[in-house]
Amino acid sequence: MSRIGKLPIPVPDGVTVKLSGGSLSVKGPKGEVSGPVHEGLGVDIDDGEVRVTRPDDSKQSRSLHGLTRALVANMVTGVTTGFNKSLEIQGVGYRGDVKGSKLTLSLGFSHPVVIDVPKGLTVSMEGNTNLKIEGIDKELVGQFAADIRGIRPPEPYKGKGVRYLGERVRRKVGKTGAA
Repeated sequence: MSRIGKLPIPVPDGVTVKLSGGSLSVKGPKGEVSGPVHEGLGVDIDDGEVRVTRPDDSKQSRSLHGLTRALVANMVTGVTTGFNKSLEIQGVGYRGDVKGSKLTLSLGFSHPVVIDVPKGLTVSMEGNTNLKIEGIDKELVGQFAADIRGIRPPEPYKGKGVRYLGERVRRKVGKTGAA
C-alpha cells in the first residue's frame, strides 16, 4: 500500500469536493480548481474527508495512487490557503515592473522582456527586484516561476540573473590576471 496514497485528505469547512465523470472539482474561499482523475482509481468523498483507492496492486495503479492523492491534496490546499513563489532579481540595472496583467523585466538584454501573466495568477513586485507569484493552482504557480527564472538564470561568476528567494548559486572563481 502506498504510504502517501492511503492517507485521507481532510476537507476544511467551506470547501466542497465534487466528482463528475473523470474530473474532480474543488471549490473553496479562494476559488475553484478542477483536475482529471485517472480512470482506474476511485475517489471516495464522505464526512469531511477524501480517500483515493486503487483497484489492484499493478505497477501502474501503485504509481498513480500516491500521485492522485497528492494532486487532490494540492487542490484542497490551493482553494483554502493558496500557493506562492518568490523570485529575486540580482544584477546592476536588472529590475521588474508589473502593470495590469503584463510583467516587464529589464534583464540586461537590448530590449525589455514583456510577459503576459496567466489567468488565475497574481504577480506583485516588492521594490523593483523582488517578485511574488500567487495562485490556487500549484502547477501553474511553479511553472510560471520557472519560466521567469529561465529567461535569465543566475550565472556562476557574478551571480546576476533571476533566482528563487533563498536559492544558493554556486560561484566560480574568475580568471586571474598575469602579473
